[in-house]
Amino acid sequence: MRAMAVVPAAAKQTENYGMTSKTLSEPTLPQKFLRACRRQMREKKIADSSGAELTGAELLTRTLVLRRVLRREVLAPDERNVGLLLPPSVAAVAANAALAVDRRTAVNLNYTLLPKTIDYCIAQCGIRHVLTSRRFMEKLGLNIGDCPDFRVNENGTVPFAAKLVFMEDFREKVSWRDKLSAAALARLAPLWFLERRLGLTEIDPEDLLTIIFTSGSTGLPKGVMLSHRNVGSNVAAFDQIIHLGAGDVLLGILPMFHAFGYTVTLWAPLALPPKGIYHFNPLEAREVGKLCRRHGATIMVATPTFLRSYVRRCEPDDFTRMEVVITGAEKLPADLSDAFEQRFRIRPVEGYGVTETSPVVSSNIPANRAIGEPDDWAKEGSVGRPLPGVEAKVVDLDSGKDLGPNRSGMLLIRGPNVMKGYYGQPELTAEVVRDGWYTTGDVAEIDEKGFIAITGRISRFSKIGGEMVSHLRVEEAIADVLDQDDEETKFVVTTVPDAKKGERLVVLHTDLGRGAEDICRALAAGGLPPLWIPSPDSFRRVESIPALGTGKLDLKRIKDVAVAAFAR
Repeated sequence: MRAMAVVPAAAKQTENYGMTSKTLSEPTLPQKFLRACRRQMREKKIADSSGAELTGAELLTRTLVLRRVLRREVLAPDERNVGLLLPPSVAAVAANAALAVDRRTAVNLNYTLLPKTIDYCIAQCGIRHVLTSRRFMEKLGLNIGDCPDFRVNENGTVPFAAKLVFMEDFREKVSWRDKLSAAALARLAPLWFLERRLGLTEIDPEDLLTIIFTSGSTGLPKGVMLSHRNVGSNVAAFDQIIHLGAGDVLLGILPMFHAFGYTVTLWAPLALPPKGIYHFNPLEAREVGKLCRRHGATIMVATPTFLRSYVRRCEPDDFTRMEVVITGAEKLPADLSDAFEQRFRIRPVEGYGVTETSPVVSSNIPANRAIGEPDDWAKEGSVGRPLPGVEAKVVDLDSGKDLGPNRSGMLLIRGPNVMKGYYGQPELTAEVVRDGWYTTGDVAEIDEKGFIAITGRISRFSKIGGEMVSHLRVEEAIADVLDQDDEETKFVVTTVPDAKKGERLVVLHTDLGRGAEDICRALAAGGLPPLWIPSPDSFRRVESIPALGTGKLDLKRIKDVAVAAFAR
């Protein structure tokens, strides 16, 4: 392949990958769900750590019962956006499926956010009802009280912008007619009849399937509108590179308010042959291990933080059948890959995605799922090559000019997975999507073979003395000096306003074990440019490094803490 700035999509890419070209978005995901359940009527299709387990026929029947009861008891005909506050579980899968086959838009809400932020998301989408569970709300530590319209937090009673609907209450509302009708449709009705009765043949691929809110790491969360085509193309492309089969069991530990959890661990099992197994808390390593052992999990998508927990607390036999482990959201350290491979005999690979791209952009492919030469499928230190149908390019940070291979610039993505836009924010959408290209905000390099290496995030760069300084690179240099094992985040680099320079680099930290002057001397001795080295008086100790519920750095709060700390 000749050197190029743009990694091509569609026919060119399938030629390079040795794949057969597919139509990525037809039929729609709800139609694929019906067909998958029909093919696997007697086979176990989904399960969770509570012991719940459903065959394809049982899952389809439960989905149709839930759809029927929701239409009769809860949702108005014109009610399009419906909220969910449910952890990864059989109940959450059925609820999402029921909304999809009823042609409504599921909005899985991030239950790790502050209550006021959840309410903001609810109001933003005009949500009238939120499907949840009393048991789960108790686990979250929210005291609902006697009124389902209110909940209590540390600041007192806070009104929900929507009515809470508890899944447990549905049992008493399901009649024998509901069960009989759903069972007959699920097991006996011709597929063409069922699809038409549910109105699935009327779905436009551009219709909204879900709204997923961004993590809000740099401000208020934004509602990302993903269509049937967006999510469907991503599921199909992921299938093309991993080759999902009926013998696969996909572990679902990522929350469904996370785009990867929604697309890969929810819809891949619903629309394709694999079985899905779920646990509500990815940090409960021993429970995750038991679930994998019981059901013979073969595919895991997780974050490096979760993998570290599994290395420490899971038994080698828990992952005996594991064949594919893909990480994202954070950089995958080589020492973690080594430790995981040594303990479980499977080496994790790294992928990359963002909510706005449904979310998967690229991934390295494990050798046991690859077709062709291994060098064409994986490259450690990279996040892999773009999925079939997805284009990637880098452009100059200042001029926007296309750059060639191995040059660092802003990463842009184009393809059927790029979002419809931000809900109710067309101006913001126009800022990040131009001529079909989505501006990721991540700085990257693309080599001659198309492998992408993420080198930083634009919000984590500073222009000092006319030079772009990467906070991530400075953090990596400090980590080398401290010889940290990445068990926990002990420091973070950010900036504060500076009267002379405009802004300056600062370091918020917990216990570093070495003095600031000692660290600065070591950075200089290691060859870090002087502009990239924070001054000794730019280090400030804090109780903890602000993070989101998903484990990512809370960049907005970090900035606020830093500004406050250095204002004193």
